[in-house]
Amino acid sequence: MPQRTEKAEHTATAATAATAVTAATAVTELAARLLDDWSARSHEGLAGAEPPSDPGVPVLASLVHAAGTPEAEQSAARAVAVWARTAGRGPGHCGLYDGGLAGTLVGLRLGARVHPGLHPVADRLRDHLVSTAPVPGWRREQVAFQDYDLITGPSGILLALSAGASVGASAGARPTPAELGPFADHVTQLCDADELPRLRTGGYAGHPNLAWIDGRINTGMGHGTAGVVAALTAALRHLGPRPDLTPALRRATRWLMRQSFDDTRSIRTWDGAGLDGAPPAGPRARQAWCYGTPGVSWALWDAADALGEGETAAWAAAAFSTLAERYDERFHLFGDRPADVLALCHGAAGVLMVADAFAHHARLPAAAALKARLLAHLLDRLPAVQALGGEGMGLLGGAAGPLCALLTAGRGASRAWLPCLGLR
Repeated sequence: MPQRTEKAEHTATAATAATAVTAATAVTELAARLLDDWSARSHEGLAGAEPPSDPGVPVLASLVHAAGTPEAEQSAARAVAVWARTAGRGPGHCGLYDGGLAGTLVGLRLGARVHPGLHPVADRLRDHLVSTAPVPGWRREQVAFQDYDLITGPSGILLALSAGASVGASAGARPTPAELGPFADHVTQLCDADELPRLRTGGYAGHPNLAWIDGRINTGMGHGTAGVVAALTAALRHLGPRPDLTPALRRATRWLMRQSFDDTRSIRTWDGAGLDGAPPAGPRARQAWCYGTPGVSWALWDAADALGEGETAAWAAAAFSTLAERYDERFHLFGDRPADVLALCHGAAGVLMVADAFAHHARLPAAAALKARLLAHLLDRLPAVQALGGEGMGLLGGAAGPLCALLTAGRGASRAWLPCLGLR
């Protein structure tokens, strides 16, 4: 009987391994096919909805090139070459997303893994970004998103510069204190008081989509305090403790912890803005990288890890565990577009990568279990990811995000792109 049991276990293990190989092959082949489609559309001027400088294509291509067949490597090399011809075109702001130059820098760094000749181009763009800091007009009161956030503001630029350290193929890729300093100083000064009054927004009254945040402090990773915390944490890891930076990071983490509450599903969570009274009633459906428990709890855990504050790290891990143990794909994944339920910003891919980060760095069992669930969830929806690729190949909102997530979390591909999300 023991021999039969051992044989059955061996057969089951072999079957699981074969399934994993098949899944990895399917993801790589789909990624290569979508890169080919994107390259063909780009030649026709129909690349997709994302700005030409979005880092999604070169980030995905760098993973496919490292993990794929010769045919996949050719698809990756072709896509990076096509992307590089239009890199830098777009709105022209300095941010990480929405066509910003910091996103172009990340794309060049990761694209240089496929075409090393892009490193000198990346170095020149880095020098240009650094020479413009601080950007004239960045405010320290009544701020708008571009004055501080991860998407279009200095927090994202800090993370983009930090991403170079993970690439490591160029001596100039690792940021120097002189390069990080101006951006770190600005973000640090925004956190100079316990209640973070400088992060209170202004100018959004009457806005059709953003009036809800006017006069309030955003909590999220993309546009809020969690993104500021992620940027300050990256700065601390690269610059070391500083008399202004370290207290600023502690203030921001403490403020975020004070804004948390338990929703009616017993999940420790955050509203989109800081509490201006009693916590909102009912469950909080938006649980994603950008808003809610995943992004915020990770930012807190990583900050505590960098600060050496074990008690705060345990608190953040426990907060994420309340979500991981109660996560409901039918409730927490919602929206009218495929990006809302699949992509990194709002969808399953972003929660997957936060769970992966907690599992990888915090060794959190609940995170490992949620990671396995979401890997299976996305693998079951590869046709929907393919359809999303027809709409766009952006990193946050397009098909590049779910595919990068599947390759990194599911196949162990490079983590060098994760600073783009405030992860590692």
